[in-house]
Amino acid sequence: MDKNYFKNRYSVRAYDQTKEVPAELIDTLLATATHAPNTGNMQTYSVVVTRDPARIADLAPAHFNQPAIRSAKAVLTFCLDFNRFNTWCRINHTEPGLDNLQGFTWAVIDTSIFAQQFCTLAELEGLGTCYLGTTTYNAEQIAKSLRLPKGVVPVVTVTVGYPAENPGVQPRLPLHAIVHHDTYNNPDDEGIRDIYAEEEALESNRRFVEENNKDSLAAVFAEVRYPKAANEQFSRVYKEFLKNQGIEI
Repeated sequence: MDKNYFKNRYSVRAYDQTKEVPAELIDTLLATATHAPNTGNMQTYSVVVTRDPARIADLAPAHFNQPAIRSAKAVLTFCLDFNRFNTWCRINHTEPGLDNLQGFTWAVIDTSIFAQQFCTLAELEGLGTCYLGTTTYNAEQIAKSLRLPKGVVPVVTVTVGYPAENPGVQPRLPLHAIVHHDTYNNPDDEGIRDIYAEEEALESNRRFVEENNKDSLAAVFAEVRYPKAANEQFSRVYKEFLKNQGIEI
């Protein structure tokens, strides 16, 4: 593996329409990705691979018709899956106990690790990938489209294809903002300003603030992109969906 791979990777939202992604390649990558670490080796996850353009088009509205899904050659919906494990337990005359916050947390973590393992392998094969953060917003709509049974919940969606763009590496916060040694180092206000200074100074972000008529990049994130009222509404809907899928949190 190229040691600079992780440093130079980027998400791809535009895919080459002349190149298909073979189903066999996706299966091979997923088979390798299943060797990712997971809780108790229970593998409480599944993935639905969508390659039919008509079915991708059916999924697109649930992801707000983002460019990444509109041009994708494959869409992978990674789901936590208690259905398989629960059935296995019950046919062996024992009652499973994962339908709670602890089990949900395990499964979300394991599903996410599985998805990331796939993304790394896919990108090393020359494919482009993009995570869609909209999966939990419209989980019920996605579940209906994919015919997910009770106990199966979509966690994250990844679009796949051969890149038709090179958007470049996105900036990241400085290491000292993220890494803490021995104990958590809680920065003061000036320290926080220093952490975000480089990101705030980017021309693209300055333009972002201006276009949204806000005073700061923080206000764009808190009031425009991820406002509290919308987050609370999606939380209520998602929690109700989880309950209907047999998970109490």
